[in-house]
Amino acid sequence: MSNKPIIGITMGDAAGVGPEIIVKALCRDEVSEQAVPLVIGDIKRLKQAADILGADVSFKAIGPDESFSPPTSNEVLCVDLNLVPESLPFGEVSAEAGHAAFEYLRTAIELANDRKIDAICTAPLNKEALHKGGHKYPGHTEILAELTGTSNFAMMLSSPKLKVIHVTTHIGLRDAIDRIEPTRVYDVVRMAHETLSLSGIKQPKIAVCGINPHAGENGLFGYGEEEEKVIPGVERAQQEGIDVVGPLPADTLFFRAVRGDFDIVVAMYHDQGHGPIKVLGLEAGVNITVGLPIIRTSVDHGTAFDIAGKGIADEASMLEAMMQAIELAPQKAE
Repeated sequence: MSNKPIIGITMGDAAGVGPEIIVKALCRDEVSEQAVPLVIGDIKRLKQAADILGADVSFKAIGPDESFSPPTSNEVLCVDLNLVPESLPFGEVSAEAGHAAFEYLRTAIELANDRKIDAICTAPLNKEALHKGGHKYPGHTEILAELTGTSNFAMMLSSPKLKVIHVTTHIGLRDAIDRIEPTRVYDVVRMAHETLSLSGIKQPKIAVCGINPHAGENGLFGYGEEEEKVIPGVERAQQEGIDVVGPLPADTLFFRAVRGDFDIVVAMYHDQGHGPIKVLGLEAGVNITVGLPIIRTSVDHGTAFDIAGKGIADEASMLEAMMQAIELAPQKAE
């Protein structure tokens, strides 16, 4: 239909802010000028969101097996799975919405595997609703990994001032420390290097956090976790020519990264990496799953049930996630 990349946008939890921030973002010219957006969700929910917002946009329903004809200027294509009732309330945990969010993502993965779309951008889902809907996953990343047959992947958070990639994510702190080991540290450093290299940074500067306060301070804190679990992975990466240092104390490392000393920080566990990114502002953060055979970006916030359906959700993170998906999508011939 054109040489523009086709970006599949999953609607996420229909009871959350996903439909609204998708509509808001797609009313901006930045996306349609550079890509063909294709929403995978429920068209009636998108229309409800557009009505709430008073947005001048229409939606054209297509099936996942149909060819995509060029949309008109104010028309958005939607693979309409028709899974949630029109009466579904905003702001409430729902098994129907949780199951639908899974199906939106599963469909998008199939489209990406079949090369019908060039990247996936996901609106937020709700983990409790997902579980109630019969899908026992911690979140998007684990679904993507299983349905693409990927065993080695990582979560990367990107904002204008800071990029962070995680060794562990959605597990308890005690389990996270148990799972940190040299090969995983090496793999995450290598994925960070490869991802930033592909984005145009010739020799990315990577810094690795310690596990304990002051990165253990030569055995003063902890039980030698840095020496056992982190340093061998860092040294292996260094031997391959990767520009990486660490482990360094996390309490000063993030300041140094924001200052510009490093291109990305390797965090050991969820809150160590998420906290600094979110302090810098939820509206600019983007979640990128690294290591998958397909491109996937996402907003770096949740379903925001407290404001869902009110038309006040900020679309900045959704828009940035779409733009990152466009930037990372494979180039098409003119």
